[in-house]
Formats: sequence, C-alpha cells, structure tokens
Amino acid sequence: MHPLVQRLARDNPHLAVTGIFEASVLATLSLLGPPVPDDDGESRMWGVVTTGKFWEAHLTAGVKHFLGQKTEEPNLKFGGIESTGLNAGDFHGGVDPAVIRQKLKEATQRLLGKGPVECVVMGCAGMAGLEDIIRDATADKYGKEQADKLFVVDGVLAGVGLLEQTVKNRRMFRN
Repeated sequence: MHPLVQRLARDNPHLAVTGIFEASVLATLSLLGPPVPDDDGESRMWGVVTTGKFWEAHLTAGVKHFLGQKTEEPNLKFGGIESTGLNAGDFHGGVDPAVIRQKLKEATQRLLGKGPVECVVMGCAGMAGLEDIIRDATADKYGKEQADKLFVVDGVLAGVGLLEQTVKNRRMFRN
C-alpha cells in the first residue's frame, strides 16, 4: 500500500480512502468472480501490465501481501506482472507512440501467454486511455472474440468506483 494511502486512512478514519493498486485488485477479483475452472480445468486468471522491470517483483509481492498470502505461496488466479520497460512519463511525451504501443503490446502478450487471462490491470495511472492497445494485443494473440471478452482495468476508474461504493456501503450497513 502506498504510504500516502496508509497515512490518509490512519489519520482520517471517517473518510473513504483507497489507492489505485488496492482498488484495481478488488475490482479485478469482483470481475472474475469465484474460482470456476474453465473447460481445460484451469482457473480464470488476471495479471498486470506496468512500466519498469522494478515493478514486477514489487507489485507481485504487493498483490500477495494484500491478499494475505505468503510470498512463496502460489495463487491460481494471479498470472503475474509484465513490464514494458518504460516509465510513467514516457506514456505522455518523449517516446514515440509507436514504441509505446509495441512495448505495451509485447508485455500484454507475455502476460496472456501465462494462462487463461480474462482481466488485465493497467499498473500505472499513466496508462489511462491505452486500453485499446491491450485489446489489440489480445486480438492478435487469441482473436477478436477473446479480446471483446477481456476486462481491462484502469486503476483510477477502479478507485473512483470503489470509493463511491464504500460511501454507499457505509450508509447502507451502518444504520
């Protein structure tokens, strides 16, 4: 959890507070639903495409910690993290859009190669608006039908939705 999110939650317990990471994980789990093996006997999976290589291990550990798992424990629904090798600023200038498209597409396809991935989280707020690249990568690898079924989670939108639902839940379940 981001230190700012921790501090805001601790210092303002009456406020609804979340980070985009936590919101993305919760949104993804709700989209996939309970573990139901597909026709091949594998669980439906999710994973993250993100910026630099550093984030692969860091976010993997973060997912397991958030879900209450030990680092070495497997998670049948979590396909892992794949990075583009770019940084957040690269998505908004300085790098040719064709390079961004290619690197995001390659990271997405590596993630899709890990199993029946049905949900891809964009692991950087700077990726907002790039959902079509992830869908195109999916269509190239598995066809348009699979790409149309894929959930692509934008952490900022997930955060807004989670905060809205948290406020509603507090009103609904407090009285």
